[in-house]
Amino acid sequence: MADISHMAVFASVVASGGLTAAGRQLGMSPAVVSKRLRKLEDQLGTRLLHRTTRQISLTEAGQGYYERVVEILASIEEAENFVSRRSEIAKGILKISAPTTFGRMHIAPHLHKFMQANPELTVNFDLTDRFVDIVGEGFDVAVRIGTLDDSSLVARKLATVRRTLCASPEYLQKHPAPATLQQLDDHDCIATHNQSVWKLEGPDGPVDYRVTGELQTNSSEVVREAVLAGSGIALRSTWDVGPELASGKLQLLLPQYTGNKRAAVYALYPTRNFLPAKVRVFIEFLAELYGPKPYWDQGLLESGRLSREFVSS
Repeated sequence: MADISHMAVFASVVASGGLTAAGRQLGMSPAVVSKRLRKLEDQLGTRLLHRTTRQISLTEAGQGYYERVVEILASIEEAENFVSRRSEIAKGILKISAPTTFGRMHIAPHLHKFMQANPELTVNFDLTDRFVDIVGEGFDVAVRIGTLDDSSLVARKLATVRRTLCASPEYLQKHPAPATLQQLDDHDCIATHNQSVWKLEGPDGPVDYRVTGELQTNSSEVVREAVLAGSGIALRSTWDVGPELASGKLQLLLPQYTGNKRAAVYALYPTRNFLPAKVRVFIEFLAELYGPKPYWDQGLLESGRLSREFVSS
């Protein structure tokens, strides 16, 4: 295997455009740089650079090798940064964005414990249901729920999101539970304006169901309160209504249909390079808090009201 230090010299020569410039960056004489390059080429058994007295240029093999060496050196730097960051103290202001309901239910109650463990941190906790511009608005990290589109941001999955159709026993006493998806047409279905089409996954694959009902709202919390009050059927996440499903205040309907199984709770942040300790400890705190089987699903298993297959799917 080629010497890592020789790889670094080679990458520096290519990036700086010459032996002399690379030597200045590395604190070496041009002669030492040239000697390192010769040793690397001898180890590899191929020429990487065409050299003249005035300039250098990459051979075909050198071009392919350079592209891979840059990735290797970046990975080594990231690994070293990871180890060094472990000992850093989280301090300063941590600016967090999170969805309103999820943040109120599953982040806010745990902030006291997090801040006790990190006494040099000040937390700026912003709740909003819009997608903030993390970089432009100066957020350190954003918690988001859904399926993740291509993004220049770095994402860490914190928990799986499970969504189910449900209604209250009071509503179902007056309206027989639907046996098929088509029978939802005979019911009052409740959704926010931006979720007027339920994207479900069923026995035959993905299916879209257009919601019809008497109540229209822009608030997910209004939908939650309405379904609990007996106003109709809603598609809700178990993080939102898990205790109510476990206690029987809400009943699961059409369990063969669920929300998008790729949906999850994510922590998003601008870059993985030189990740500040304050961001790292917050993300690790949430990941440990929720775990592979979030606490809001545990009661569903213990109550026996939902199958283990549903919760673990």
